Amino acid sequence: MKEQLQIAIKAAIAAGAEIMNVYAEKIVVSLKTDCSPLTIADEKANTIINSYLETTPFPIISEENKQVPYATRKQWERCWMVDPLDGTKEFIKRNGEFTVNIALIELGKPVLGVIYVPVTKTLYYAIVSDTKAYKIKLSKHQFTNQLFQNSMELKPKTTTSTLTIVGSRSHNSKETSDFIQSLKAQGKEINFISKGSSLKFCEVAEGNANLYPRFAPTMEWDTAAGHAICNAVGLKVVQQQQAKELQYNKKTLLNPYFIVQ
Repeated sequence: MKEQLQIAIKAAIAAGAEIMNVYAEKIVVSLKTDCSPLTIADEKANTIINSYLETTPFPIISEENKQVPYATRKQWERCWMVDPLDGTKEFIKRNGEFTVNIALIELGKPVLGVIYVPVTKTLYYAIVSDTKAYKIKLSKHQFTNQLFQNSMELKPKTTTSTLTIVGSRSHNSKETSDFIQSLKAQGKEINFISKGSSLKFCEVAEGNANLYPRFAPTMEWDTAAGHAICNAVGLKVVQQQQAKELQYNKKTLLNPYFIVQ
């Protein structure tokens, strides 16, 4: 698993470097068939990540790859789940809140997660079975073995006198607002912060927020890496309507609504 983690980290950093090359230029935006935005950065990052992950024995599910039919996918015990540029809207807005997400899925569960924030060169990573997750800010877009030695262990928030809730910067919803109002009606003091991309998972994992409710559509590649990092520090990513965690490599790659807590 450590070998796979190293490959995923190298892939994420290399993709992040290429994303920043595009970020420095004029950003040209096209639309996918579902009207979501696409840039050359998404495509270039995807090509780089595929080149790394294709050296492993595991197939790849990526937002920017042609999707394999479920009849084939359901036979996979392990697979990579990739979002080469999570937060394309934030990338286009140039607010820095976009990430590279890479996770390894085993029998429907995330067992390894890597999130890289190209603008700040911040790396989050975890192997779930190690029950620890880590963060490091790099000096440049480059992997070194010292990275593991210099990383800081993440610790989730334990105090609950004031509930800090992190939500989407670009995809808020009435359901999320209603959820927050229901907590206020219970007498809870609420502090709300907005973040883009998978950074919301990181905010909870490193103790900057207590909860991340997501009552708007997401895909499996949006959540898998953050899910792994949160699980590694003892947090759950549970479906809104059921007391069970999100599952991956499903027939439909669309997630149900969920709460990170």
